[in-house]
Amino acid sequence: MKLLQLPPGELRRQLADQGIWLGTGPFSLRVRSRIDSVAEGLGELYGQFEVRNPHETFADFHVSVDPQTTLREGLRPKANFSFDGIKPFEPLPLDQAYPLLERGLDWCVSEHAHQYLMIRAAVVEKNDQAVILPALPDSGKSTLVAALVLSGWRLLSDELTLIDRKSGWIHPLPRPIRLKNESIPLIRAFHGDAFFSGVSRSSADDSIAYMRPPKESVRRQHEPAKPRWIIFPKWVSDGELEVLPRSKQETYQSLTQHAFNYSQLGTEGFRVCSALIKQTDSYDFQYSRLEEAVAIFDRLAVSSVPTKLGN
Repeated sequence: MKLLQLPPGELRRQLADQGIWLGTGPFSLRVRSRIDSVAEGLGELYGQFEVRNPHETFADFHVSVDPQTTLREGLRPKANFSFDGIKPFEPLPLDQAYPLLERGLDWCVSEHAHQYLMIRAAVVEKNDQAVILPALPDSGKSTLVAALVLSGWRLLSDELTLIDRKSGWIHPLPRPIRLKNESIPLIRAFHGDAFFSGVSRSSADDSIAYMRPPKESVRRQHEPAKPRWIIFPKWVSDGELEVLPRSKQETYQSLTQHAFNYSQLGTEGFRVCSALIKQTDSYDFQYSRLEEAVAIFDRLAVSSVPTKLGN
């Protein structure tokens, strides 16, 4: 059964009671919450994901987001994220409960899924070829990813690239895409059919919204993809479109900085990362207009000579 088949009232009841089991990529989650905004966010954004009885199904991660139970009178209500009783974050205001869940799910994977080399990067795929997109915050990475998946690219992940240590292929984790501030109206204008959660305010006073992953990306969430390119995107207001080749040495150094568990994997991390660099071409990519950026990536997907990407 898909989550969208649960009536909203039943979704809230199950979340508050035994929890909801969700399969996301290679992981299974059991989520509990007594907060209405969490139920609303899951219903809006995870409707295409399969659900099962949590008492009959193994879960990799048992998580909950619930109101803080030690509030003193007069304080603003807050929400706590917990994983198997562990609370890795400080409580956040109650209106940030749903973003807290998404942050917590990223934490669960990055802290525990060491069967993969994990890179802080988005990844999309087209024509059986995947593009890894490592980037620093505020680089325009998620905005670019949203535009690409709304233009026919498959979303594998917006935040975590999972490299299989044996095959070198990428395992999808197509959860909602997190956008903030000006990116929200920009993507709304780019594609009128994009579906967003309600907008919330972060502790840094950013506007945050999540875009629902495409139905086809969710349907194919168990299909790994072969990495073909590593592209480092950067949005520059009114900047010229630039596509510049990167050396393999420079790319390797950058990836080790973006990897969550490179050091923990030791020589295995070196081996997997080296193999990834050998089978991919790398570029620095500067853009300011989404339509031009998507056109470049579409050329990339059909090009037999990747070095001519910027010509």
